[in-house]
Amino acid sequence: MNNINTNGDLGLIALESCSDLGKKIDSYIKNRRCEGNSFLISTEEIRFSNGEGKIKLSETIRGKDVYILCDVGNYSCTYTMFGMTTHKGPDEHFQDIKRTVSAIRGKAKRITVIMPLLYASRQHRRKGRESLDCALALQELERLGVQEILTFDCHDPNVQNAIPLLSFENLYPTYDIVKTFITEEKNLEINKDNMLVISPDTGAMDRAIYYASVLGLDVGLFYKRRDHATIVNGKNPIVKHEYMGRDVAGQDVLIVDDMIASGESVLDIATELKKRNAKNVYVAATFAFFTEGLDKFNKYFNDGTITRVYSTNLTYISNELKNSPWFREVDMSEFVGRIIHRLNHDKSIASFMDATNVIHDLLKK
Repeated sequence: MNNINTNGDLGLIALESCSDLGKKIDSYIKNRRCEGNSFLISTEEIRFSNGEGKIKLSETIRGKDVYILCDVGNYSCTYTMFGMTTHKGPDEHFQDIKRTVSAIRGKAKRITVIMPLLYASRQHRRKGRESLDCALALQELERLGVQEILTFDCHDPNVQNAIPLLSFENLYPTYDIVKTFITEEKNLEINKDNMLVISPDTGAMDRAIYYASVLGLDVGLFYKRRDHATIVNGKNPIVKHEYMGRDVAGQDVLIVDDMIASGESVLDIATELKKRNAKNVYVAATFAFFTEGLDKFNKYFNDGTITRVYSTNLTYISNELKNSPWFREVDMSEFVGRIIHRLNHDKSIASFMDATNVIHDLLKK
């Protein structure tokens, strides 16, 4: 392996929100390069009693190729403000990214920001008089001197048009999800006669078609019929999920989506599939938030409505979720480590953009 780092020596800054994933990535790269020393750069995330904060770097980063890792969805990070325990939200995590870039002060040779969950990605387009948070955030990083942004399964990749001159890579965890899925479900028969892929809505159809094509399966679609005369929590409530596709009776089904928020939609679809006599209902999502807790998923697992849920560790996973019998974690540290390793050596990551061939090889094995 040619270890000449044309972009400078590698430096990893894993903010508090991404510390666990950062340690795994560091371990992978150390093993890959047979390196004894850690690539992690020590940082302090300091909070004052009124809630203001700052980032302090504890070692030099001059001339280094720096990768800043931050999980803007990690709600477990806390600080004390006016004597009260306060949880960090996405806005505060993004502010910490900017503080880190500011602390670097232009001394790094190159700065790459890795936000697996893209900040404000659900506020990516304007409908009426409302903000364009994601576009503004990307432009702010560009102005601060960030040269590249890496993210996963962006809600709408077209948001990169806000920064047309900046390198923006939208990666997908498809291979790792499929690998974990077929490893865990050893008795699964992945063929058109026994299984199909389900898209939970029209927006996820492209993703479902891709999964179906690499697995050699048919695809079905649920259409969300909404009450457009009513707004609840900023959204039109779903009246009914209408199904379009072939018969699912006696079939294993895999529902694929980019994220699970409250999980209501997924559970409603799983219920509809069970009414149509589906055999096992599996769910695969890049990000799993479970914003309203796990009680409903526990109930639906116990009554046989769902069999398993697969999601990555690209955003925070609580210990309660990790230990749930129906949940399986997809570890993405090796994938991210490979990406960083290649970029640091100024090598192409084009082969990581399309997982079709490696998934086919995996299924053959």
